[in-house]
Amino acid sequence: MKLFSRSAFLCGCAAVLVPFLTRAADAPVDIQWLGGTPAPVATGVSWGVPWPQGAVKKDRAFALTTADGKTLPLQTWPLAYWPDGSLKWSGFATVAGPEQGASFKLALRDGAEAASTDAPKLTVNSSSSGVEIDTGRVVAKIPTSGPNLIASLAIGGKEIARDGRLVGVLQNGPDNEPDAAPAREKFVSQVEKVTVEQSGPIRAVVRIEGKHRNEKSGRQWLPFSVRLYFYAGQEAIRVVHTIVFDGDQEKDFIHGLGLAFAVPMREQSWNRHVRFSGQDGLWSEPIQPGGGNPAQQAGEKISGGRFYAPDPLEEYAIWSDYKLVQASPDGFTISKRTNPQSTWVSAAAGKRATGLAWVGDVSGGLGISVKNFWQSYPSELEVRGAASEAAQLTAWLWSPDVPAMDLRHYDTRAHGLNATYEDVQAGLSTPFGVARTSELTLYPAGAIPDKKATLALAENGTKLPLLVASPQYIHTTGVFGVWSLPDRSTPLKAAVEDRLDATLAYYEQQQDERSWYGFWYFGDFMHSYSAAAHEWYYDYGGHAWDNTELGAPLWMWYSFLRTGRADLFRLAEAHTRNTSETDVYHMGPMLGLGSRHNVVKWGCGAKEARISQAAHWRPFYYFTTDERTGDIMREQLNSDFSACRYDPMREAQPILPQDPKYPGRVRVGPDWFAFCGNWMTEWERTGDTKWRDKILAGVDSILAMPFWIRSGVRDGLNPDLGKDANGKDRIGPLKGGGSMTAGYDPQTGKLFPIPDPITHTQVPVNYNLSTIQGGAEVMFELVPLLGRDDWAKAWLQYCRLGTAPAEVLTKDRETGNEGADASMVEGAQGGPRLAAYAYAHTKNAAFAQRAFTAFAQRGPGAANPTSLDAVDSIEPAHEARGVSTNDAAQASLTLIEILQLCADQLPTEAPAPQPAPNFQGRGRGARGGRGAPAGGEAAPASPATSK
Repeated sequence: MKLFSRSAFLCGCAAVLVPFLTRAADAPVDIQWLGGTPAPVATGVSWGVPWPQGAVKKDRAFALTTADGKTLPLQTWPLAYWPDGSLKWSGFATVAGPEQGASFKLALRDGAEAASTDAPKLTVNSSSSGVEIDTGRVVAKIPTSGPNLIASLAIGGKEIARDGRLVGVLQNGPDNEPDAAPAREKFVSQVEKVTVEQSGPIRAVVRIEGKHRNEKSGRQWLPFSVRLYFYAGQEAIRVVHTIVFDGDQEKDFIHGLGLAFAVPMREQSWNRHVRFSGQDGLWSEPIQPGGGNPAQQAGEKISGGRFYAPDPLEEYAIWSDYKLVQASPDGFTISKRTNPQSTWVSAAAGKRATGLAWVGDVSGGLGISVKNFWQSYPSELEVRGAASEAAQLTAWLWSPDVPAMDLRHYDTRAHGLNATYEDVQAGLSTPFGVARTSELTLYPAGAIPDKKATLALAENGTKLPLLVASPQYIHTTGVFGVWSLPDRSTPLKAAVEDRLDATLAYYEQQQDERSWYGFWYFGDFMHSYSAAAHEWYYDYGGHAWDNTELGAPLWMWYSFLRTGRADLFRLAEAHTRNTSETDVYHMGPMLGLGSRHNVVKWGCGAKEARISQAAHWRPFYYFTTDERTGDIMREQLNSDFSACRYDPMREAQPILPQDPKYPGRVRVGPDWFAFCGNWMTEWERTGDTKWRDKILAGVDSILAMPFWIRSGVRDGLNPDLGKDANGKDRIGPLKGGGSMTAGYDPQTGKLFPIPDPITHTQVPVNYNLSTIQGGAEVMFELVPLLGRDDWAKAWLQYCRLGTAPAEVLTKDRETGNEGADASMVEGAQGGPRLAAYAYAHTKNAAFAQRAFTAFAQRGPGAANPTSLDAVDSIEPAHEARGVSTNDAAQASLTLIEILQLCADQLPTEAPAPQPAPNFQGRGRGARGGRGAPAGGEAAPASPATSK
């Protein structure tokens, strides 16, 4: 067999993926605050930086300096390795804020990391009973068992807060009529395991795991994982809180879920204060307000006076309980009461609270900030007992002042794939195993911060402060495969950039105008749009929440990668946080699989590895070093075992024979491609070659098949023809095309050929979902990492000969040059990027022409929104009828990749704009005038290609 030269192929990949490797390997890397503005207060920050292959050995040290040359304390650890063992990504931690400026230099150095001689020290001491962490400003005691996550927080030897624990209320059944209220009982956290994951010198990370315990029944349920982040010299403590739902959706309704602390109150009532951050300002009151004393209102200690004296007939009222309730994304209320026997009094109201509460007295107190507070409604901040010896401060992630959390499916009957694009399978519309991650910041203080400082803490808590390298630098390193930098050098390229920007702007706009918010939903987008109803299909089967369909997470991250825009990072961050948790099963028999799009996030019966694959989450992990995302990616390592339990083609190809020599069957694409991305991620994170070898087991299996990657089987016998006289299925016209289905052994990673039911051998197939679910992006990155010439040839053949007949594929195995006219490139959504890849590796201009022409022929798909009339929308809004999320994601990814792969072959002039297509009445079953949209994932007559 004629194979490519390995060195020639790898050089070709470098030319395609890393065209600008001109900087010296040891030149300092420019690092900036995300968005260009420093964090509003000094803060601990962790971030990742990539390196070109071979440039940085794993034992190298680093120095971080400010623009004026001052050295900052620095901690570093490896995040990923290249195949040669050199560093691919490094994690870093430091403490910085406004005083350090907006930009930094990160340089390689010999010896240990440079550190300031006066750098604060962080110490971690562990024992069988707990962990004590001293940042130099605050001392935290973390017990290894019991209900408390944090036993106490102390500053200067004085206890500021204690008994930090998870709290909640379980409701036995849904909210019903007032005369049939369901029973409720409280639950609190029970710690089972404490792990110190990092112990300084700059950052310490402690992971606390356990379950919640019902106080009455003793039932233990609702597993949690909480990570606490401490930074040297800092009082603030970052909290990343995750729950996994393991209850019965028909019975277990969470009425409230939060994190609570007891805050000692030592001063007189008139020197105690409560604060809440609003949308643009601060609500602040002493708990015993009097005649408007300016010093008291500012938080200064006052001596009291006549009307503060303990005379019940004369003294001012003491307000002990407070709450800010964000019941919707567009409204919050603040109320207070003097005691539980008295009414709540309305104190203030606003639109979107930024999520900080502070309670304490002039000698100290505690603030809690909840990230994405209003976006993740219904949320609440509550202070109870401020007039007592210790106030109870609770950040409610699910407010107990609203209806209980209802995780049931949206209907009790099925509606079907042909009617609503919904894949309904009994017993699989379940939330058992889905998760939710929330982020909070604790702000213990030895005195009341002034009001301006309190607002700065609120601002800091609403966003994850982050340092980033420039897109230009990241591009030189070759990470994340194929992507381009913005280029407006020609009218066509400028038009493409305008299109990309407009589509992203439209989704940012729609998120707000359509209120795509909520505890279980913030971050996700809707799948498709109804032009007739002037509304996204929020209630229409598989057209509702998009989940990760057709690479939406990759679209978000590649858009940030190439621009470095802070708003796009926030969009991608929220999308990752949501879809990696709520679309994915984190425990149970479907561990590692994800749910296809639906009205309810986990409602679709299709549970597949391509939805939950690590490729979607890698950018967020590497940019932020987020350990929770690292957990999720590691959960995917055995998704192939789950895929064998839940055969992805169990409905589309149920009659294909099952050979006992392999336990399951999967599609090469998208299933095996997704597995490869999972194993590639673990291989690079750990350097453990067993994950590379599992990939290679599949590679060798595919190379032994007659049509390489395109080897597969047609959809099978047509059941509509019934049985013949002997009771056997009649063989007739096939329904749909086929899939790259093969037998699979998850223990070895080997694939096995499945014979076609008519030809009794494998046949060449072209499966439209193979590369549009992240498969192409994984292979673009993985092929050069493996360094296998034979696999590189097979992948290039797949890109060039997507529709070629058997005889062409067979001949091409020997010659490697069939299909030079590019006429046999796949014509579906994945085709343009495959043609572009073929051009980059053959330099045959026909492929570049095919790439751009095929893309242009797919229609506009770009956002050009128009305002809706009041009769068509309850609130002011815009619509772009030609846009669906599938098309937006795929079109944008294709353009980003074509701009890189075919940069020297693109036309100069922009094509004439085309009118947006009218989608009314097209696609799957129109419903009451609400025609289902075309475009995106194919919607054929058979379930085969929608799976």
